[in-house]
Amino acid sequence: MPLHFEHSAPLTLGAELEFQLLNRETLDLSSSSLQVLELLVGDNAIKAEIYQSMIEIMTGVCANAHEIGNELRAAMFKLFKACNTLNLSVASAGTHPFATYEDGIVFPEARYRKLLENHQWIAKRLLIFGLHIHVGMRNGEHAIQVANALLHYLPLFLALSSSSPFCNSEDTQLSSSRTTFFEAIPTGGHPCTFEDWSEFQYTYARLLQSGSIDCPKDLWWDIRPSPGFGTIEIRICDSPATICETEAIISLVHLLCQKIDHEISSGQTLRPPPFWLLRENKWRAMRKGIRAEIIFAEDGSTRTIKEFLEGILNDLIPFIEANKYNAQMDLLKKIVAKGSSADRQRLLYQQSNCNFLCVLNSLIDELQTDIPNWYLT
Repeated sequence: MPLHFEHSAPLTLGAELEFQLLNRETLDLSSSSLQVLELLVGDNAIKAEIYQSMIEIMTGVCANAHEIGNELRAAMFKLFKACNTLNLSVASAGTHPFATYEDGIVFPEARYRKLLENHQWIAKRLLIFGLHIHVGMRNGEHAIQVANALLHYLPLFLALSSSSPFCNSEDTQLSSSRTTFFEAIPTGGHPCTFEDWSEFQYTYARLLQSGSIDCPKDLWWDIRPSPGFGTIEIRICDSPATICETEAIISLVHLLCQKIDHEISSGQTLRPPPFWLLRENKWRAMRKGIRAEIIFAEDGSTRTIKEFLEGILNDLIPFIEANKYNAQMDLLKKIVAKGSSADRQRLLYQQSNCNFLCVLNSLIDELQTDIPNWYLT
Protein backbone atom coordinates (compact mmCIF):
# COMPACT_ATOMS: atom_id res chain seq x y z
CA MET A 1 0.00 0.00 0.00
CA PRO A 2 1.46 3.43 -0.94
CA LEU A 3 2.55 5.63 1.95
CA HIS A 4 -0.07 8.35 2.44
CA PHE A 5 1.15 11.94 2.66
CA GLU A 6 -1.23 13.95 4.83
CA HIS A 7 -2.55 17.32 3.72
CA SER A 8 -0.99 20.44 5.22
CA ALA A 9 -1.08 24.07 4.22
CA PRO A 10 2.05 24.67 2.10
CA LEU A 11 4.97 26.42 3.80
CA THR A 12 3.34 26.57 7.22
CA LEU A 13 5.67 25.92 10.14
CA GLY A 14 5.93 23.86 13.30
CA ALA A 15 8.73 23.26 15.79
CA GLU A 16 9.79 20.80 18.46
CA LEU A 17 12.41 21.99 20.95
CA GLU A 18 14.05 19.84 23.63
CA PHE A 19 15.19 21.26 26.98
CA GLN A 20 17.28 20.15 29.95
CA LEU A 21 15.73 19.84 33.42
CA LEU A 22 18.35 20.74 36.03
CA ASN A 23 18.68 20.30 39.78
CA ARG A 24 18.85 23.91 40.97
CA GLU A 25 21.59 23.22 43.53
CA THR A 26 23.94 20.89 41.63
CA LEU A 27 22.96 21.90 38.04
CA ASP A 28 23.14 18.22 37.11
CA LEU A 29 20.30 16.82 35.02
CA SER A 30 17.23 15.99 37.08
CA SER A 31 14.93 13.10 36.17
CA SER A 32 11.82 15.12 36.94
CA SER A 33 9.72 15.23 33.77
CA LEU A 34 6.95 13.10 35.34
CA GLN A 35 6.54 15.64 38.14
CA VAL A 36 6.70 18.57 35.72
CA LEU A 37 4.06 17.03 33.47
CA GLU A 38 1.80 16.36 36.46
CA LEU A 39 1.73 20.12 37.03
CA LEU A 40 0.95 20.72 33.36
CA VAL A 41 -1.83 18.18 32.82
CA GLY A 42 -3.88 19.07 29.75
CA ASP A 43 -1.17 21.23 28.17
CA ASN A 44 -0.47 19.49 24.86
CA ALA A 45 2.40 21.83 23.99
CA ILE A 46 4.73 20.33 26.63
CA LYS A 47 5.57 16.64 26.51
CA ALA A 48 8.02 13.97 27.56
CA GLU A 49 11.13 12.73 25.77
CA ILE A 50 13.19 9.54 25.96
CA TYR A 51 14.87 10.46 29.27
CA GLN A 52 13.05 11.92 32.27
CA SER A 53 15.61 14.73 32.49
CA MET A 54 14.36 16.00 29.11
CA ILE A 55 11.24 17.98 28.29
CA GLU A 56 9.95 19.03 24.88
CA ILE A 57 7.85 21.96 23.69
CA MET A 58 5.91 21.40 20.49
CA THR A 59 4.13 24.22 18.67
CA GLY A 60 0.96 23.96 16.64
CA VAL A 61 0.79 24.77 12.94
CA CYS A 62 1.99 28.36 12.49
CA ALA A 63 1.87 30.71 9.53
CA ASN A 64 5.33 32.14 10.15
CA ALA A 65 8.29 32.25 12.51
CA HIS A 66 6.80 35.16 14.46
CA GLU A 67 3.97 32.87 15.54
CA ILE A 68 6.47 30.11 16.34
CA GLY A 69 8.35 32.46 18.66
CA ASN A 70 5.15 33.56 20.39
CA GLU A 71 4.02 29.97 20.98
CA LEU A 72 7.42 28.88 22.29
CA ARG A 73 7.60 31.83 24.70
CA ALA A 74 4.08 31.20 25.99
CA ALA A 75 4.91 27.54 26.63
CA MET A 76 8.24 28.48 28.23
CA PHE A 77 6.40 30.73 30.70
CA LYS A 78 4.31 27.74 31.82
CA LEU A 79 7.36 25.47 31.95
CA PHE A 80 9.34 27.96 34.04
CA LYS A 81 6.42 28.28 36.47
CA ALA A 82 6.14 24.50 36.91
CA CYS A 83 9.90 24.10 37.32
CA ASN A 84 10.06 26.89 39.91
CA THR A 85 7.48 24.99 41.96
CA LEU A 86 9.73 21.93 41.86
CA ASN A 87 12.96 23.88 42.51
CA LEU A 88 14.25 23.05 39.03
CA SER A 89 16.07 25.13 36.43
CA VAL A 90 15.82 24.83 32.66
CA ALA A 91 18.59 25.15 30.07
CA SER A 92 18.82 24.79 26.33
CA ALA A 93 21.88 23.27 24.63
CA GLY A 94 22.62 20.21 22.51
CA THR A 95 24.35 18.41 25.39
CA HIS A 96 24.77 18.80 29.14
CA PRO A 97 28.46 19.42 29.96
CA PHE A 98 29.01 16.72 32.57
CA ALA A 99 25.89 14.51 32.81
CA THR A 100 26.22 10.84 31.86
CA TYR A 101 23.57 8.65 30.28
CA GLU A 102 24.21 5.91 32.86
CA ASP A 103 22.45 8.10 35.43
CA GLY A 104 19.46 8.74 33.18
CA ILE A 105 16.01 7.26 33.77
CA VAL A 106 14.04 6.37 30.65
CA PHE A 107 10.52 7.75 30.39
CA PRO A 108 7.97 4.90 30.77
CA GLU A 109 6.63 4.72 27.23
CA ALA A 110 6.48 1.70 24.92
CA ARG A 111 8.15 3.45 21.97
CA TYR A 112 11.21 4.34 24.06
CA ARG A 113 11.46 0.84 25.50
CA LYS A 114 11.40 -0.62 21.99
CA LEU A 115 14.01 1.88 20.81
CA LEU A 116 16.35 0.79 23.58
CA GLU A 117 15.66 -2.86 22.89
CA ASN A 118 16.45 -2.47 19.18
CA HIS A 119 19.52 -0.23 19.45
CA GLN A 120 20.83 -1.06 22.93
CA TRP A 121 23.90 1.00 23.95
CA ILE A 122 23.59 3.26 20.90
CA ALA A 123 20.11 4.36 21.97
CA LYS A 124 21.11 4.65 25.64
CA ARG A 125 23.49 7.47 24.70
CA LEU A 126 20.70 9.67 23.29
CA LEU A 127 20.80 12.09 26.21
CA ILE A 128 20.97 14.94 23.71
CA PHE A 129 18.78 17.90 22.86
CA GLY A 130 17.73 19.22 19.46
CA LEU A 131 15.48 21.53 17.47
CA HIS A 132 13.21 19.98 14.84
CA ILE A 133 11.59 22.27 12.28
CA HIS A 134 8.54 21.23 10.22
CA VAL A 135 7.56 22.92 6.96
CA GLY A 136 4.24 22.11 5.27
CA MET A 137 4.48 20.58 1.79
CA ARG A 138 1.93 20.37 -1.03
CA ASN A 139 2.41 16.60 -1.43
CA GLY A 140 5.07 13.91 -1.25
CA GLU A 141 6.65 14.94 -4.56
CA HIS A 142 6.97 18.50 -3.35
CA ALA A 143 8.55 17.24 -0.10
CA ILE A 144 11.31 15.39 -1.96
CA GLN A 145 12.06 18.36 -4.24
CA VAL A 146 12.29 20.86 -1.38
CA ALA A 147 14.32 18.48 0.80
CA ASN A 148 16.83 17.93 -2.01
CA ALA A 149 17.32 21.68 -2.37
CA LEU A 150 17.56 22.26 1.41
CA LEU A 151 20.41 19.74 1.68
CA HIS A 152 22.74 22.48 0.41
CA TYR A 153 21.94 24.59 3.50
CA LEU A 154 22.03 21.98 6.28
CA PRO A 155 25.62 22.86 7.30
CA LEU A 156 24.55 26.47 7.79
CA PHE A 157 21.62 25.48 10.02
CA LEU A 158 23.94 23.29 12.08
CA ALA A 159 26.64 25.94 12.42
CA LEU A 160 24.17 28.63 13.53
CA SER A 161 22.52 26.33 16.10
CA SER A 162 25.69 24.59 17.35
CA SER A 163 25.54 24.34 21.14
CA SER A 164 27.15 21.08 22.21
CA PRO A 165 30.90 21.55 22.62
CA PHE A 166 31.04 19.52 25.85
CA CYS A 167 30.12 15.94 26.62
CA ASN A 168 30.88 13.69 29.59
CA SER A 169 32.97 16.40 31.30
CA GLU A 170 35.18 16.84 28.24
CA ASP A 171 35.71 19.57 25.70
CA THR A 172 35.10 17.57 22.53
CA GLN A 173 36.79 20.24 20.37
CA LEU A 174 33.62 20.09 18.26
CA SER A 175 30.95 22.76 17.96
CA SER A 176 28.24 20.09 17.78
CA SER A 177 29.06 16.81 19.49
CA ARG A 178 25.33 16.00 19.56
CA THR A 179 25.22 15.25 15.84
CA THR A 180 27.80 12.47 16.20
CA PHE A 181 25.37 10.35 18.23
CA PHE A 182 22.88 9.99 15.38
CA GLU A 183 25.55 8.82 12.95
CA ALA A 184 25.75 5.50 14.85
CA ILE A 185 22.07 4.69 14.25
CA PRO A 186 21.53 2.74 10.99
CA THR A 187 18.62 4.98 9.99
CA GLY A 188 19.98 8.18 11.55
CA GLY A 189 22.24 11.06 10.67
CA HIS A 190 23.19 11.59 7.06
CA PRO A 191 20.02 11.38 4.92
CA CYS A 192 19.45 9.23 1.89
CA THR A 193 18.53 11.21 -1.22
CA PHE A 194 15.76 10.38 -3.68
CA GLU A 195 14.86 11.33 -7.22
CA ASP A 196 11.16 11.52 -6.45
CA TRP A 197 8.41 10.48 -4.04
CA SER A 198 7.98 7.06 -5.66
CA GLU A 199 11.63 6.22 -4.97
CA PHE A 200 11.19 7.25 -1.34
CA GLN A 201 8.07 5.07 -1.09
CA TYR A 202 9.96 2.12 -2.61
CA THR A 203 12.81 2.47 -0.11
CA TYR A 204 10.42 2.96 2.80
CA ALA A 205 8.47 -0.18 1.85
CA ARG A 206 11.66 -2.27 1.76
CA LEU A 207 12.81 -0.95 5.14
CA LEU A 208 9.39 -1.75 6.55
CA GLN A 209 9.24 -5.21 5.00
CA SER A 210 12.70 -6.11 6.27
CA GLY A 211 11.87 -5.06 9.82
CA SER A 212 14.47 -2.28 9.75
CA ILE A 213 11.84 0.27 10.77
CA ASP A 214 8.26 0.25 12.05
CA CYS A 215 7.14 3.69 10.85
CA PRO A 216 8.49 6.89 9.25
CA LYS A 217 9.49 8.19 12.70
CA ASP A 218 12.24 5.56 12.74
CA LEU A 219 14.04 7.47 9.97
CA TRP A 220 16.19 9.71 12.15
CA TRP A 221 17.84 11.52 9.27
CA ASP A 222 19.06 15.13 9.38
CA ILE A 223 16.13 15.94 7.11
CA ARG A 224 13.22 13.68 6.23
CA PRO A 225 9.69 13.67 4.84
CA SER A 226 7.17 13.47 7.68
CA PRO A 227 4.10 12.01 5.94
CA GLY A 228 1.94 11.95 9.07
CA PHE A 229 2.15 15.74 9.35
CA GLY A 230 2.36 16.49 5.62
CA THR A 231 5.74 18.17 6.15
CA ILE A 232 9.44 17.90 5.74
CA GLU A 233 11.31 17.89 9.03
CA ILE A 234 14.76 19.45 9.49
CA ARG A 235 16.39 17.61 12.40
CA ILE A 236 20.06 18.59 12.17
CA CYS A 237 19.98 21.53 14.60
CA ASP A 238 21.19 21.53 18.19
CA SER A 239 18.85 23.19 20.65
CA PRO A 240 19.79 26.89 20.52
CA ALA A 241 20.38 28.62 23.85
CA THR A 242 17.60 31.20 23.43
CA ILE A 243 14.16 31.37 21.85
CA CYS A 244 15.20 34.40 19.79
CA GLU A 245 18.01 32.36 18.18
CA THR A 246 15.58 29.50 17.58
CA GLU A 247 13.11 31.89 15.94
CA ALA A 248 15.84 33.36 13.73
CA ILE A 249 17.00 29.95 12.47
CA ILE A 250 13.40 28.92 11.76
CA SER A 251 12.94 32.21 9.89
CA LEU A 252 15.88 31.35 7.64
CA VAL A 253 14.46 27.89 6.96
CA HIS A 254 11.10 29.46 6.12
CA LEU A 255 12.67 31.98 3.73
CA LEU A 256 14.69 29.33 1.92
CA CYS A 257 11.63 27.10 1.53
CA GLN A 258 9.70 30.01 0.04
CA LYS A 259 12.52 30.71 -2.40
CA ILE A 260 12.85 27.03 -3.32
CA ASP A 261 9.09 26.72 -3.78
CA HIS A 262 9.17 29.69 -6.14
CA GLU A 263 11.99 28.10 -8.15
CA ILE A 264 10.12 24.79 -8.38
CA SER A 265 6.99 26.62 -9.53
CA SER A 266 9.11 28.29 -12.21
CA GLY A 267 10.02 24.88 -13.61
CA GLN A 268 13.53 24.54 -12.17
CA THR A 269 14.87 21.11 -11.26
CA LEU A 270 16.79 21.34 -7.99
CA ARG A 271 19.42 18.70 -7.37
CA PRO A 272 20.90 17.58 -4.04
CA PRO A 273 24.64 17.93 -3.50
CA PRO A 274 26.80 14.86 -4.16
CA PHE A 275 27.37 12.51 -1.24
CA TRP A 276 31.02 13.49 -0.65
CA LEU A 277 30.20 17.20 -0.48
CA LEU A 278 27.23 16.73 1.84
CA ARG A 279 29.28 14.58 4.22
CA GLU A 280 32.31 16.86 4.22
CA ASN A 281 30.30 20.02 4.80
CA LYS A 282 28.41 18.42 7.68
CA TRP A 283 31.72 17.45 9.29
CA ARG A 284 33.09 20.97 8.86
CA ALA A 285 30.02 22.49 10.50
CA MET A 286 30.16 19.93 13.33
CA ARG A 287 33.83 20.63 13.89
CA LYS A 288 34.11 24.41 13.66
CA GLY A 289 30.55 25.74 13.64
CA ILE A 290 30.36 29.34 12.46
CA ARG A 291 34.14 29.38 11.93
CA ALA A 292 33.91 26.67 9.28
CA GLU A 293 34.81 27.04 5.64
CA ILE A 294 32.29 25.02 3.66
CA ILE A 295 32.60 23.69 0.14
CA PHE A 296 30.46 25.94 -1.99
CA ALA A 297 30.61 24.15 -5.35
CA GLU A 298 31.46 20.75 -6.78
CA ASP A 299 34.80 22.08 -8.07
CA GLY A 300 35.90 22.26 -4.42
CA SER A 301 35.78 26.03 -3.98
CA THR A 302 34.99 27.16 -0.43
CA ARG A 303 33.34 30.01 1.42
CA THR A 304 33.31 30.97 5.05
CA ILE A 305 30.00 30.63 6.87
CA LYS A 306 29.87 34.45 6.95
CA GLU A 307 30.29 34.69 3.16
CA PHE A 308 27.80 31.88 2.60
CA LEU A 309 25.16 33.53 4.80
CA GLU A 310 25.70 36.96 3.23
CA GLY A 311 25.21 35.54 -0.26
CA ILE A 312 22.04 33.74 0.77
CA LEU A 313 20.55 36.78 2.49
CA ASN A 314 21.23 38.93 -0.55
CA ASP A 315 19.19 36.49 -2.66
CA LEU A 316 16.41 36.44 -0.06
CA ILE A 317 15.84 40.21 0.26
CA PRO A 318 12.34 40.24 -1.31
CA PHE A 319 11.24 37.32 0.90
CA ILE A 320 12.78 38.90 4.03
CA GLU A 321 10.84 42.11 3.44
CA ALA A 322 7.58 40.30 2.69
CA ASN A 323 7.82 38.24 5.91
CA LYS A 324 9.18 41.07 8.09
CA TYR A 325 12.13 38.90 9.11
CA ASN A 326 14.71 41.72 9.12
CA ALA A 327 15.36 41.52 12.88
CA GLN A 328 15.76 37.73 12.72
CA MET A 329 18.30 37.98 9.89
CA ASP A 330 20.21 40.67 11.79
CA LEU A 331 20.43 38.26 14.71
CA LEU A 332 21.86 35.52 12.46
CA LYS A 333 24.52 37.96 11.28
CA LYS A 334 25.32 38.67 14.91
CA ILE A 335 25.66 34.95 15.68
CA VAL A 336 28.16 34.63 12.84
CA ALA A 337 30.06 37.71 14.01
CA LYS A 338 30.04 37.04 17.77
CA GLY A 339 29.54 33.30 18.19
CA SER A 340 26.94 30.57 18.48
CA SER A 341 26.10 29.02 21.83
CA ALA A 342 28.99 26.58 21.39
CA ASP A 343 31.47 29.47 21.10
CA ARG A 344 29.97 31.31 24.06
CA GLN A 345 30.05 28.19 26.22
CA ARG A 346 33.65 27.35 25.35
CA LEU A 347 34.88 30.89 25.96
CA LEU A 348 33.20 31.06 29.36
CA TYR A 349 34.63 27.64 30.23
CA GLN A 350 38.13 28.94 29.46
CA GLN A 351 37.59 32.24 31.26
CA SER A 352 36.24 30.50 34.40
CA ASN A 353 39.19 28.12 34.78
CA CYS A 354 37.24 25.18 33.30
CA ASN A 355 34.14 25.57 35.48
CA PHE A 356 31.12 23.82 33.97
CA LEU A 357 28.82 25.35 36.59
CA CYS A 358 29.58 28.80 35.19
CA VAL A 359 28.65 27.51 31.73
CA LEU A 360 25.35 26.10 32.99
CA ASN A 361 24.46 29.23 34.94
CA SER A 362 25.01 31.24 31.79
CA LEU A 363 22.78 28.88 29.78
CA ILE A 364 20.04 29.17 32.41
CA ASP A 365 20.32 32.97 32.31
CA GLU A 366 20.24 33.11 28.51
CA LEU A 367 17.07 31.04 28.30
CA GLN A 368 15.30 32.98 31.05
CA THR A 369 16.16 36.42 29.64
CA ASP A 370 16.00 35.33 25.98
CA ILE A 371 19.19 37.29 25.41
CA PRO A 372 22.45 35.67 24.23
CA ASN A 373 25.35 36.56 26.51
CA TRP A 374 27.26 38.46 23.85
CA TYR A 375 29.38 40.16 26.51
CA LEU A 376 31.30 36.92 26.80
CA THR A 377 32.76 37.48 23.34
